[in-house]
Amino acid sequence: MTIRVLIADDQAMVRAGFAMVLAAEDDIDVVAEAEDGVHAVELAERHKPDVALMDIRMPRMDGLEALRRLTRPGTVNPPKVVVVTTFDDDAYVQRALSEGASGFLLKDSGPALLVEAVRAAASGKALVSPAITVRLLERLNSAGPSPRAPHTALSPREEALVRLVARGLTNAEIATELTISVGTVKTHLTNVQTKLSARNRVEIAAWAWESGLVDGRG
Repeated sequence: MTIRVLIADDQAMVRAGFAMVLAAEDDIDVVAEAEDGVHAVELAERHKPDVALMDIRMPRMDGLEALRRLTRPGTVNPPKVVVVTTFDDDAYVQRALSEGASGFLLKDSGPALLVEAVRAAASGKALVSPAITVRLLERLNSAGPSPRAPHTALSPREEALVRLVARGLTNAEIATELTISVGTVKTHLTNVQTKLSARNRVEIAAWAWESGLVDGRG
């Protein structure tokens, strides 16, 4: 199945670079490019992409408002939105998380991570750039103790898995760390999502950070 992608960024060079990387993949097709949030929403409604790569700061409408509109309740087959950012404002990432973003990526993360983020989003998963995870952990840790939610809902193995998700590890890397199969990782993730009422692994990571299960020491 070909993954249909929309790229939204106010910088033409960024759009061209992302498009070139994605077009080289046999299973990805860039169907539209938008220079601002208004254009992104219009093109998403017209082309029905599977995944939208969304910059945060754009003219007319920023990427966070576009994300909210594209994923609003009642929307039929909304795209999975991966927020792509230079990470100059932590609050933006926190807001995107609460709005249901399906991934976070730094613009300088490189071609391999860009492709992986698109494929993860299309399959209902979410890739969180390890650099973003570390930055959020540092910010939350420096802000002082967070309100701690009870961990009793999770088994020790599930807690170990959640810590690795919060560090930005992929399923394959988690499987290696815990010495289990990738299939078992997926089963644990499904169980954790149900217990935490999380829509995706991004929200699992957010719960880990905010509950204190993960701190600046990992």
